[in-house]
Amino acid sequence: MIADTIHQIETELAGRAQLIAVTKTKPVELLREAYDAGCRKFGENKVQEMTEKQPQLPADVKWHLIGHLQTNKVKYIAPFVALIHSVDSLKLLQEINKQAAKNNRTIDCLLQIYIADEETKFGLSAQEAETLLNDPTLESLENVRIVGLMGLATNTDNDDQIRREFRGLKQLYDTLAALNRKNVQFSELSMGMSGDYHIAVEEGSTLVRVGSAIFGSRN
Repeated sequence: MIADTIHQIETELAGRAQLIAVTKTKPVELLREAYDAGCRKFGENKVQEMTEKQPQLPADVKWHLIGHLQTNKVKYIAPFVALIHSVDSLKLLQEINKQAAKNNRTIDCLLQIYIADEETKFGLSAQEAETLLNDPTLESLENVRIVGLMGLATNTDNDDQIRREFRGLKQLYDTLAALNRKNVQFSELSMGMSGDYHIAVEEGSTLVRVGSAIFGSRN
């Protein structure tokens, strides 16, 4: 059943966006099923869960940290994380750079932008993101690469509102992508989850984070 769902979603995406299977709270057995169905990108919310699962899966899995990240947890995922979706401060970016350097790596990051009409979500405003990308300090961070933006739409049944939020994020992406910095190379726009990824792809998403539609509702 997992394999059928993954193949169906991949067909819907039709090369326009890549699927990240959101595996938070799911047992490793289900991750292996997804892997056998062709999934190679797994998204986790919590550092501890990611570090526990990572050694149990094949080495070609690309691990995406999609939840809020505290600076003191960066060191645990720095050796292997493929993409951090949730950078919301220069301080966090500096810590990622420091830990990436210790592991002789360059870590790709997305700036998380606050687009939802909800106070519980994290993220930078458009102005804060622009300020961060223009900060002279960025030049010295040689072990991080900012490759795009991520946003979480409002949890609502109003498709028009969701579409407006995604469209606004894509417009900001296009604006910021024009900035000429050596470690800012926009190529990814992470937006859309199980309930709204169809809209997200229509509005320009390149990465969709799908969990419950593949694995069933959260444990």
